[in-house]
This record gives sequence, C-alpha cells and structure tokens, in this order.
Amino acid sequence: METFFTFLERRVQDCTSPLCVGLDPHPDDLPSADAAAALTFCLRLIRATARYAAAFKPNAAFFEALGPEGWQVLAQVIAAAGQESQRMGSRIPVILDVKRGDIASTAEAYARSAFELLGADAVTLSPYLGRDSIEPFLSDRHKGVFLLCKTSNPGAADLQDLRVGGPAGFVPLHIRVAQLARSWNTHGNVGLVVGATQPESLARVRAAAPDLWILAPGIGAQGGDLAAVLRAGIRADGSGLLLTVSRALSRADDPGRAAADLRDEILAQVPHRPGAPTLAVARPLDEPDALADALLEAGCVRFGEFKLKSGLISPIYLDLRRLISTPMLLARVAQAYLAVLQDLHFERLAGLPYAAIPIATAVALQGGYRMIYPRKEAKAHGTGAEIEGEYHPGETAVVLDDVATTGGSKFEAIDRLRAAGMAVRDVVVLIDRQGGAAEALAAAGYRLHAVLTLGRMLEHWEAARRVPPEQIAAVRQFLAESSPE
Repeated sequence: METFFTFLERRVQDCTSPLCVGLDPHPDDLPSADAAAALTFCLRLIRATARYAAAFKPNAAFFEALGPEGWQVLAQVIAAAGQESQRMGSRIPVILDVKRGDIASTAEAYARSAFELLGADAVTLSPYLGRDSIEPFLSDRHKGVFLLCKTSNPGAADLQDLRVGGPAGFVPLHIRVAQLARSWNTHGNVGLVVGATQPESLARVRAAAPDLWILAPGIGAQGGDLAAVLRAGIRADGSGLLLTVSRALSRADDPGRAAADLRDEILAQVPHRPGAPTLAVARPLDEPDALADALLEAGCVRFGEFKLKSGLISPIYLDLRRLISTPMLLARVAQAYLAVLQDLHFERLAGLPYAAIPIATAVALQGGYRMIYPRKEAKAHGTGAEIEGEYHPGETAVVLDDVATTGGSKFEAIDRLRAAGMAVRDVVVLIDRQGGAAEALAAAGYRLHAVLTLGRMLEHWEAARRVPPEQIAAVRQFLAESSPE
C-alpha cells in the first residue's frame, strides 16, 4: 500500500531531483507587504521550478503574518502546486512547514487544518510533547510528518544536545528523537528535519535512523555545504534526503535555470553507493548555436538540391527524422523543447505524425507530460480512433512538431483536436523555417514557439564558417523568393 514516502520517492525519480523548493514570501522580497504580492511571488516560483521540484515547502509563518487574507493565499498556493502537478503529469508533494506541537485534542484540529482544509501532503512537527501529540497526523498513511530533530538555529544545543537515557544508554536528545521516530514509523510516513548547516549532526542522525527520510533545510543562502550534506545524509540506497532551498532560487534572476543548475550540481555530487539505484542526470540546456551545430553534424540539416512536398526545389533540407538514430542528440532536443514548454499551460502534449512522434515521446518522458497524437487518417479497424492516447474533452493540448514552414499541417492537427473537444492555444517546433507559419497561426489565434529559427542558424553558421557562404546565400535567396508576401 502506498504511503507518503513511496509517493515522494516516485516524484524524486520522476523529476530526477531531491530538491525541495521553499515558498517563503519574505516581506523583503515583495513589492508590497500584502497577500496579493505573496501569491504572485509564490505562483511565479512554482511555475519556474516545477520541473525540478521533488516537493514544495511553503512556510506558514510568512502567510499568517499577512492576516486572514494570507491564510487564504496559503490555501491558493497549495492548490496551485497541485494544478501545476497536473500539468506536469506527475504530482508534486506539498510539505507545509508549520512546526506544530500540542496535546492530542488540539493536534487533531491542527491535522484537519493542514490536511483537510489546506490540502497539504505533509507537515513539520515538534516531537517535544511525545507520541500522542503527533498520532493525529499519522493516522492517514498517505500523509507525512517530518519531526524536528536537529535544527540549525544557534539555540538548538540548549535542548537538542542534552544527553538523555534510552535503550542504548545516554545519547543526545536529537538522537533519541531519531530513535523514537523509527519506532513511531509504523505507517511508513515519519521523517526527520535536520539542518544542512550541521553535516556532522546529520551523519549521526543518519546512523541512528538509516531508513528514514530526512528533510535538510539550509542549502544556499544559509551556507550549507552541498557535498558534505550529501555524504552525511544520503541513505545506503542512494535516496532518502530532501534538500530544501528557498532564497537562492526565489532571488535568482531566472529561478527555473537556477533550479536546473542546482539539480544538476546535486546529482553530480551524489556519492556512489555500490548496488544503489542512481538518478539520471539531465544534460544542462544547450545554447541555441550549440544545438544548431549538433543538428548540422548529425546530418539533420543538409545542403544541396531537394524536392519539397510543395514541389519546390530547395537548397536546404531539414531531416529531423534522423534524430531517432542519435539518442543522445534526441535527448538534447527534448531538453530544448522543455525550456519552451515550461512556460505554457496544458494537460496533453500532442505530437504530430510522423517525425515529431519520437521527439514528443522523448519530451514526454523527460518532462513527465501526458502525450497523445492525432492520426493523419482515422483507423479503419479496431477503435477507429482519430486521436491516439488518453484524453478528455475540455482539456488543453499543446501541439508539438519538428519544423514549421507555412503552418498547413498544424491546422489539420488542430482541427482534429478541436473536433474531439480539446482546446489548443500553442504550437511548439524545434525549427521555424520562417515561411509564414507564425503569421498564419497568429491570424487564426494560435501562438507559434520555436527553439530555433532558420535565419538565426544561418547567421551562426556563416559567422562560424561552418557552411560555405555560397550555400548560405542560396538558402537566403530561396527563403526570400518562396516566402508569402
């Protein structure tokens, strides 16, 4: 039976990241100290980092400080994280950082507030009042708790380092908390909070609770050493550690890129454990020029004389079907699409036959998106489907293709999707040949997004002397003569 931590484990694998994104609308980071500004702040961060987030962690204090409206915004933020999860096709847990701790009857009310009213998946709790104070939070195995074990504040040692008696003799109180947490974990939904600024304490807690998940805040602005924390806190199976980062992401110029870079840095430093499963490290996003060069080298762009579907003879041919024979380049291309898709809102990724189907599959696998594809012709047998894959009328699909020229094939696919009751707003391609597709789609109310444009590719190859100038000139002349007036 699934527990909170099996759910979390699946999300970590889905996003190849143990990164927990803190949602802390600190007054210093808001243009105005009100609930509306806090909501805008959190929604921006959720949208930017969802691809890389194993979990989101809103800190209730920043919302409570804004009064009743702040509490309403907290509920909206948790709901928004769920909506973004639906768009990604892989639900992202929300850990409500409230640090509650009270007698059992009061704890029951706190549990209803956190889980039923606000919709959080897990909470942080103080274990100071003992087992009965956390039991109301543990009754549902699908909900998780993280018990404060060894915090990073200066006064933590006043109590947490006191030596107390237990089954194994006298140990620091925080080690006793770790031992108790193991015995309380009967439903598989108990974890610990250990500050990332104290790797020595983290190592001791890991030794005392080798099987529990640990939430480790303090990487980034608080100065936690990433490599040391990973060495100290990772379980023997290569998992079990959730790293919380807040200000280092929210104050970055590009939070999404900062999250991607941090994710890659984390995975590059995860210590190797023989026999342990490993997370696939995604390649950092390519610069457009580097990707253009890779496509040229792979033969996906060719110069010569080629007859197009229209009957015209073109001096250039874009053959992205070759990507299926170069899996590493296909993965790079998928990453490039993801950088565009992360800013769009949709429920289904609609790849177009035939060249874009393997590309869309790679994008769906890396991004956790749910894919469909509209057929060129309806099946004459079986279900007679015109659209393959699961979908529901009323959902929004983003159309994904390899190349855009005039936009004709895009309209055919959009018509099939709309006939099935789906909405379409956006079309995403790898290369825009700049043959009028963007203008034609815009006139019909659709937006074209391209990773690369043929014009920019030609400029780069010309400047880098990767293509003979006479071939560049021939392509430009062809584009000028064949473009619609």
